Amino acid sequence: MRGNLVNLNVNPCKMCMPMGAVTACYGIKKCMSILHGSQGCSTYIRRHMATHYNEPVDIASSSLTEEGTVYGGEQNLLKGLKNLITIYKPEVIAVETTCLAETIGEDINRIIDKFRRENPEANGVEIISIPSAGYAGTQFEGYMKALHSIVSQVQMEENKNNKINVITAPLSPGDTRYLKELLESFSLEYILLPDLSENLDGVYQPEYEKLPSKGTDIRDIRKMGGAAFTIEISSFTEENPSVAEYLFEEYQVPYEKCNLPVSLRDNDTLIRLLASLSGKEIPDKLKKERGRFLDAMIDAHKYNGEARAAVFGEPDFVYSTVRLCVENGVLPVLVATGSKCPSIIAKLTEEIKEVADRYFVEDFEILSDTDFKTIEEKARELSVNVLIGNSDGRRISENLKIELVRRSFPIHDRVGGQRLRTIGYNGALTFLDDISNVILAGKETGFRKELYAKYFKEGLQKGGEMENKNNQSENLLKEKRNVWTEANINESLKVTAEATDKTPEEKSKTHPCFNCGAHDYARMHLPIAPKCNISCNYCVRKYDCPNESRPGVTTQVLNPEEAYEKYLYVKKKVSKLSVIGIAGPGDALANFEETKRTLALIRQEDKDVTFCLSTNGLMLPQYAEELIALGVSHITVTMNAVDPKIGAKIYRHVNYMGNSYFGETAAAILMSNQMAGIKMLASRGIVCKVNIVMIKGINDEHIPEVVQKVKDLGAAITNIMQLIPVEGSVFEKIPLVSNQEIMAMRKKCGETMKQMYHCKQCRADAIGALGDDRSIEFNACHEKEAQEQQELLDYPETLKQQKKHEETEDLLERNKGIYVAVATKSGVLVDQHFGQVSEFYIFEYKNGTAQFKERRVVEKYCNGVLDCEEKEDKITSILKTISDCTAVVAMRIGESPKSKLEEKGIHVLVTYDRIEDSVKKAISECKLSV
Repeated sequence: MRGNLVNLNVNPCKMCMPMGAVTACYGIKKCMSILHGSQGCSTYIRRHMATHYNEPVDIASSSLTEEGTVYGGEQNLLKGLKNLITIYKPEVIAVETTCLAETIGEDINRIIDKFRRENPEANGVEIISIPSAGYAGTQFEGYMKALHSIVSQVQMEENKNNKINVITAPLSPGDTRYLKELLESFSLEYILLPDLSENLDGVYQPEYEKLPSKGTDIRDIRKMGGAAFTIEISSFTEENPSVAEYLFEEYQVPYEKCNLPVSLRDNDTLIRLLASLSGKEIPDKLKKERGRFLDAMIDAHKYNGEARAAVFGEPDFVYSTVRLCVENGVLPVLVATGSKCPSIIAKLTEEIKEVADRYFVEDFEILSDTDFKTIEEKARELSVNVLIGNSDGRRISENLKIELVRRSFPIHDRVGGQRLRTIGYNGALTFLDDISNVILAGKETGFRKELYAKYFKEGLQKGGEMENKNNQSENLLKEKRNVWTEANINESLKVTAEATDKTPEEKSKTHPCFNCGAHDYARMHLPIAPKCNISCNYCVRKYDCPNESRPGVTTQVLNPEEAYEKYLYVKKKVSKLSVIGIAGPGDALANFEETKRTLALIRQEDKDVTFCLSTNGLMLPQYAEELIALGVSHITVTMNAVDPKIGAKIYRHVNYMGNSYFGETAAAILMSNQMAGIKMLASRGIVCKVNIVMIKGINDEHIPEVVQKVKDLGAAITNIMQLIPVEGSVFEKIPLVSNQEIMAMRKKCGETMKQMYHCKQCRADAIGALGDDRSIEFNACHEKEAQEQQELLDYPETLKQQKKHEETEDLLERNKGIYVAVATKSGVLVDQHFGQVSEFYIFEYKNGTAQFKERRVVEKYCNGVLDCEEKEDKITSILKTISDCTAVVAMRIGESPKSKLEEKGIHVLVTYDRIEDSVKKAISECKLSV
């Protein structure tokens, strides 16, 4: 269990070992089980088996009491065996131990030997001991232990025969019947162990049979040592005793292990093996069943992509079900077994990851030795929408309102659990249909209703056409009652209405991003939007990064209340704070409820602050009216193409209205919504800026067409930006456009509409003026350190002079450390582009610390104009100035100067962090120490 409890299971996802052992023995003809333990053990197992299989189940007990527990239960077991033989007349007796017998250390084999000596008339009865302490494992381990105990204790007939041994993991009687039919369709002589097909799902009989009359005959089991081949159908015999391995080691019977034939590939594997062993062609009946299964897979695929499944139960059931799921597009985000089965994690991680990667899902869990409390918590966290397993998961289904597809053992709350099929083409087809129908039912009953309420509720409330509008309003209020009420919304909208004295054009005068003349005004980006609904090839959704300065990264994600508190704090510290923006780290409109709450909270505090929002535009038409009502006056839309063919090269996928789209379809949906949204907002007086990432060889020739289109739609300004390569992205290695190419494109497009030249491509948590990002000061992890460093570096020249006075120049030269040139404006952070440096801060690294040494003046490498002919002379001058430096640390640097520095053996580190930490990192990357 999770939380504060240690080594405690709450509602375990398992049953005890004796349960599994008794189940396995019920597949042996004329076999009776006796549990050496208390009466309650047999009662518990009878109840579970009877309600699942809907058949009467007899289990004997040695009925240990307090006396037997203290003095030993030998006499109880001896009497129990004698009575059992007298009443039932079995051919086989299985003596299963329990927790009690194992704890007091009963020697079962010695007691059985004593019984045989004292009762020679019972020598014709095969008595098998099965160690099955409840605390030693689950019903799965008990089942596998029972099969191994039976085969290893029976006296084998070693004469060779043509039979095929078939050993199975736990199966339903219905699946066992199918397996027998499958073997017979290849005309194979087989010994099936165990055979539950009749004893636990029999025909109607007027009189009750106390002793199972069907199942695997003990005489056939004795022939298994002389068989021609063994098929063991289980994937987890490495953690449990293997019958196939035992027969091979003791009697040289060759074997092959197979997975439970649930998935298409595992069915194919088993059938190919049977065809090979029999020498016969695969029957036409099976070929038709396979074709029908393939057709069913195609029928269901359009629904399965929306499934986020939790699969739980015995290891073989879980493993085979997950393999069925992943080959049909069902994503198992949670896999759990109560058995201690570490190999299941290794076996399934790659299986699930392959599907998860296709769906761009990073989080899934595989749990071993777990309980239903943990499963429920994880199912809630991982947004599971279908449960697959036994009926012990029904409480989770009720609590989380998630449908349960019932399979495996036990099923207590439905009849027919013993007949449910999972294996074979037909069994898997029915199983898959049940899973897909849960998803389809959810779509039909809930999905459309949710969309209707979400996207059209305002129209319903205003129009009043629907009779149930009051109920809908009440539900909406209930959803928001903890932190958000209708009163909050109304109050915020009232304040917004009062704040409309300034037009958006007037607000642009103090917006540093929309007006280059507002450079002394500050903006604050609030990182409250982690989710994104599109995937761009230049982006990696790992936004938690304090050491990069680019769009889409932040040190932490805030909830609306935290964002509001941070705004109040920053407002006191930063002068001329005129703009509050939401620019990620994902998309503001993919997190609209958080965006809405944040803006409303701040509007109640400050009626004059300008609201600005950055978005990919996918949801812009849906939320345009609400954004206007919230008082958003400036919108930035990143729009890289207006041609779907070009857009398909830039965007991997789009998630829209509950579906994922790819290729040109995805690009077309995105672009149509972007254009519709810009037109709607511009027509209402909202100032729209369009960001365009210039990507060499992709959209660089297409940008003028984009600019013309957004002008026609009513946008006020476009911002053509250089691609920032991000490690791990699809465009990581794509060649960058040069500053000259960017400037040429801006100049060309400037003939069409106004262009932005002063963009800094800010972080999602940027704070301060455009040329002075102070966000790191307000991050909890750096705030104190930055303050202390600022105090220290307020007088660097004094420190330098003091150093010169304390040591002679000769001593300094002899003890000289490693020099690093740092591009910084503040003297605290690495916060400047290499091309904008007019003086480098030189730091000396020595004895594990970095100390400021001096400033060195250089001519700017880039002046923002077309002076490329002069850059060769400039870089030569810069290289000469920092020739004694081992590394250069800058917030950004172009490819050309970076390669020139590296040619001279100067390492380049691109980061956004405290100077001392950056210097140490640069030295570490150089693998130097002083």
